[in-house]
Amino acid sequence: MTAAESSSAGHAGSLVARIASAAHTAESDVVEVFATYGIPLAYPPARPRHVRVHRLRVHGVRAGTGHDGPFDRSFTFDNDFTALVASNLRGKTSVLEIITWCLRGSPRDRLQADVRRWLAGVELDATVAGQALGFRLSLDEGELTRGIVLAATDLDTLAESDAASRSGVSTLIDAGDTDDFAAQVATLMLDRLDLQPVVNAVTKGAQVGTQTHGWPAYFSAINLPAGPDKPLVGEQSMGGLAGRLLQVFLDLPAAAVLTRVKAARDVLQAEVAEERERVRQAAEQRAADRTRVQEALTDAEGELARLQQQAPGPSLTDLADAANQRAHEVADAQDDWDELNRVYREVRRQRQADEKALNNVKESEIARLLFHGLDPSACPRCETPITTERRQEELNVHRCAVCTAEVVGEPGNDEEVVAEAQARLDASRTAERTAREELEAAESALSRLTAQLETAQERLRTDSTADTVRERMNAELEVARWKGALEMLPQDDDADGGQENTVLAVLAAADKVLDQESKAAAADLLAELNAEIADLGHRFGMTALERVEIDRAARLKVIKGGGAQSFFGKQSPGEQVRLRIAVVIALLRIGARRGISTHPGLILLDSPKAEEVQDLDAAALFTELAELAASDHVQVLITTADFDVSQSALPTGCMVTAEEGAPLW
Repeated sequence: MTAAESSSAGHAGSLVARIASAAHTAESDVVEVFATYGIPLAYPPARPRHVRVHRLRVHGVRAGTGHDGPFDRSFTFDNDFTALVASNLRGKTSVLEIITWCLRGSPRDRLQADVRRWLAGVELDATVAGQALGFRLSLDEGELTRGIVLAATDLDTLAESDAASRSGVSTLIDAGDTDDFAAQVATLMLDRLDLQPVVNAVTKGAQVGTQTHGWPAYFSAINLPAGPDKPLVGEQSMGGLAGRLLQVFLDLPAAAVLTRVKAARDVLQAEVAEERERVRQAAEQRAADRTRVQEALTDAEGELARLQQQAPGPSLTDLADAANQRAHEVADAQDDWDELNRVYREVRRQRQADEKALNNVKESEIARLLFHGLDPSACPRCETPITTERRQEELNVHRCAVCTAEVVGEPGNDEEVVAEAQARLDASRTAERTAREELEAAESALSRLTAQLETAQERLRTDSTADTVRERMNAELEVARWKGALEMLPQDDDADGGQENTVLAVLAAADKVLDQESKAAAADLLAELNAEIADLGHRFGMTALERVEIDRAARLKVIKGGGAQSFFGKQSPGEQVRLRIAVVIALLRIGARRGISTHPGLILLDSPKAEEVQDLDAAALFTELAELAASDHVQVLITTADFDVSQSALPTGCMVTAEEGAPLW
């Protein structure tokens, strides 16, 4: 078995194998694409993500109200259901928003600026995924100066004033400004609650990018929004965020992974489409340019042909080429003549030297014969008489009687010396004659080529002054220019984009495979969720409700008596509040039955009575919420300004109440 076969066998039936099969590519391509985008190929069930608040302390100085002065108030939340009851604008909403600031990491706009300026410090003790955490905020003029998150083995230790220095307490976060604290809290909560950022593609103009939703988006399913413009889950409907949050809270397989795959596919698809459009436009532009240049070349060639027919003959370019060729030939001929002239002068000097040598030989022989035939009686120079002794020495010892120099005997064969000198002279005369003939031939060729050059130059000068010839020359230049332009045009880009196509195929196949898994897992869960929502709706006073149908995009269809159907956004504000709460509790019920991690189990609900028309409806909602919180282990914190409804519908032990008109803290 090959390595590839072994790898394929190892992945048989796995997610990698199914994606590779759907994409018609190798499994290694799938692994590489997921690694490149940082997307995990494994998605185990989520860890428990329960959140519960236990104690809140706020202290500072209130100003600008009828109750100015320092305050230091602690709240404990020992019950599953707690109602904060106070008159309007007396701090009940602020309690929820301060809790939100701690758990979310950043404050919302609903926490008023003047209230923020009152605060000097905030302490919140909570349990997050089984871990006791203490959030400590120090503030000055409404701005965070220090934010700390402590982790402890138990809540009692966190409640101590010196908790940070106690044994078993560690500091998880210590930030010095609002942004740093928010970023660190978001990272901490996502990690502890086993949540992944939700990524979706967004279009801005012609560009497609990604948008990442982190912990604040998840927290919007804890602090439930109010208002008809809000979705069923969370507070943002754009980008399908509500549906993505619902899928995460249902713990559907690869819910967060699927959102990242979809976003990556959408972005890459847009980039590929943009690149293809760019290539198409570039190809069209090149084709248009080539057509334009070709048409211009055709016109220029036609104009040149017309001028050539009007004035046949060589063009100025041809004449210039001919003159240039003649000039090169003349230069070469001149070089040849110079060389032959040098050779001629050399052989002529040699002939002259040979003639002189022959003459010297002949003259020396004549002089010797003449001199030896003389018998001088005295020195020819000074007329001193030559003695008999000198004459005798000349005969005996071969010493000249005149100058007493030794007399050397002459060669025996003077005729041979003369013959040799004559032969050298004959050879040099022949060489001189040959060199002179070659030089004369070179002179003739040089004269002929010089005449041809003068003729070509004169014709070029004469023809270049003619208008027709100038026009033809311009036409030739125009033809050459357009030919050059045609050659310079780039060829069509045949880039196949194979790598991008493979990546896109893998992402599209992954989207399809993961979406199928999500659909299969969601079928039973959504049916169960529909039944729970309908049951809770009835308990919350929606007596006309027959059933609901929710899909993975968190679109909720409501069917009331008589079969009338409408979506969540068409319900009354009070019904929307009931349905939002019903979805959260239904998720928790399903999670408890199936052993899966769903919603964190904390609900912050501000003034649900404000959305109600009848006190009876609000009382029913409060009563059912209190009972459901206790039975389903949900922690619910609500606020209300209705003292009568809360006191009639709720047990005293689950209310934190201020006197009418007095601040809650």
